[in-house]
Amino acid sequence: MTAALVAAGLGLVPSTASATDGPTNPVAHGPAASGNAAKASGETFHSPADRTVRTALPGARNKAADDHPGLAVELTGESYSAHRLGLTIKITGPDAELAVVVDFGDGTTEKKTVKGTGEIYHDHVYAEVGEYVVKVTVTDVANGIQAANQTAFATAGAKFTPHAPTRLLDTRDGTGAKAGKVVGRGTTRVKVAGNSGIPVGARAVVLNVTVTNTTADGHVTAYAGGGSRPDTSNLNYTAGQSVPNLVIVPVGEDGYVELFNGGWSPVDLVADVTGYFTRSAAGGYTALTPARFVDTREGLGTAKGRLAGRGTFTTQIDGLRNVPKGITAVALNVTATNPGEAGHLSVFPGGSQTPTASNLNFTAGQTVANSVIVPVSADGRISVFNGAWAGTDVVVDVVGYYSKDSRAAYRAVDPWRAIDTRDTVAWPGRLPARGYFSQWFAPEPEGVEAFTFNTTVTNTTDSGFLSVAPSPLPWEENTDPNAPKPPRPGSSTLNWTKGATVPNLVQTGVGEYGIINFWNQGWKDADLIVDVFGVYETN
Repeated sequence: MTAALVAAGLGLVPSTASATDGPTNPVAHGPAASGNAAKASGETFHSPADRTVRTALPGARNKAADDHPGLAVELTGESYSAHRLGLTIKITGPDAELAVVVDFGDGTTEKKTVKGTGEIYHDHVYAEVGEYVVKVTVTDVANGIQAANQTAFATAGAKFTPHAPTRLLDTRDGTGAKAGKVVGRGTTRVKVAGNSGIPVGARAVVLNVTVTNTTADGHVTAYAGGGSRPDTSNLNYTAGQSVPNLVIVPVGEDGYVELFNGGWSPVDLVADVTGYFTRSAAGGYTALTPARFVDTREGLGTAKGRLAGRGTFTTQIDGLRNVPKGITAVALNVTATNPGEAGHLSVFPGGSQTPTASNLNFTAGQTVANSVIVPVSADGRISVFNGAWAGTDVVVDVVGYYSKDSRAAYRAVDPWRAIDTRDTVAWPGRLPARGYFSQWFAPEPEGVEAFTFNTTVTNTTDSGFLSVAPSPLPWEENTDPNAPKPPRPGSSTLNWTKGATVPNLVQTGVGEYGIINFWNQGWKDADLIVDVFGVYETN
């Protein structure tokens, strides 16, 4: 379902001048998948009927369990959202009244009375992520028999534990792998679970992946060790570029993450960890409307003026602009603009030692952004270090935070491509200048806190920038060309220059309506690619 819209409004973001908008033709798209894009089918758990344990009830006298082999229980569970179990109970038994008790393993039970053979479905939401034993007991009082079956169940969701920025891989010097470039169309493996204090049970990891020493164009794809490589990408590069991008990637059963060099020429790869997800009580995620905390051009959040070469500033995060006290980590979009020479930025807990890990790389005069997930210090601050010898302006937007009071857990999904404007069959054209696309990701947004995307802008003919934000309007208004237009976001997700292909991770809330807008804040059309990697859910 599509409809022509007109986008209006004005926003100011790094490296972009304001001007009056002209008419555009943005496009609104219907649901990204059948039903909720967030509710793809998850892992299945099963205990067949032949595992049923039958016992005679006390006082059943001559009615022994062996006399009633027909009473059996089969269990099938599915984890199709972060905290939820969908349990199907199939009972085979005599045409008699049966008492059914479901123990979900978290201290809660449900009781039901049925008659004879049939199926029962229970939908249960666990208060906390974890691993549980679900047991179902069926009692046939009339025939003096009880049958029970159980299955292990693990929630699909996991919660976040921050990790001090630490280098796990550097093919230039042999950190984490044999020294030497990753060959074209080749893969290197990064040990995650059991490495640098990351527990063996880690389900996913946050890595800042950087490709460098490139001699041709290509891309990098991160995926679970031992798994199938998806058709999606995490970052794109051209000859001579050093490109970083944040990834949240599942950890394979073998404890590894794999990085695939999709180009035909060798490259060096660097991977720095800043956190991981486990099925244990830790930090949940809360999405925020992106808010600007630091802008050195204006003196917001730190001293006015470019951050000096080899200089550091520290800024307060918690307790400001809807970020509560007591958070453990913060999700940011960090932009370097107006740099005097090539260099990098490192973001780390406020006041701690500057890490060797970096978060984004820049060249002289470039404006470049990257997503960052970083622990905060005990007093709720972060620090930013300029690794160049010349000054640069720095902009920091907060997009969300992790805390023990936040309920939303992360659930990785099989990566899939939601938007590709190069596909002229599915999409009516490029992302229009000064316009936006609307995509309906969660027609049932209750319980969906945020999505994790990788956004890529390509085939650019001028400089510009992308903003991603939930729609403040319901779907009917998105598809009505005469309806009020949503306000233009005042923050940026990624910046590009003419001819560049630029990726960036995006963690964005879905708002009240489950619709997400992708804004081209530049003055020329561009192609947009959006790959979905995961979702944060409260149920």
